[in-house]
Amino acid sequence: MGNTYIDLLIRIKNGCMVKKRELDVYNSKINIQILKKLKALKLIEDFSTVREKPKKITVLLKYENGLPVITDIKIISKPGKRAYIKKSHLSLFKKTISVVFLSTSKGIMTNKEAESKNIGGELLFEIW
Repeated sequence: MGNTYIDLLIRIKNGCMVKKRELDVYNSKINIQILKKLKALKLIEDFSTVREKPKKITVLLKYENGLPVITDIKIISKPGKRAYIKKSHLSLFKKTISVVFLSTSKGIMTNKEAESKNIGGELLFEIW
């Protein structure tokens, strides 16, 4: 599977819409990096890898007062149309309540991390 992170995001979005407590996703390096960032931002409860074949990741979704913490996810960069941003344009996302994830030469970062490190990259998705 080429873009496992897109499958991860769609599963998280659909899981939140139907109020699932946990879901299984494909295990890949990019998925683990994204899930670490989502956990650090307190958008998911936790995740763990399962030692079966094929290896999977179990994600525990987070809810507050019965409502999902993640309300929407917008995929920006797609296989047919990649979207990139220069480091000088990252300030465009300061006024939004969402978090934008980028793929940079230093790994997966949020827009705030990339701006503080003065680095641009490929816009992956926006989450709020």
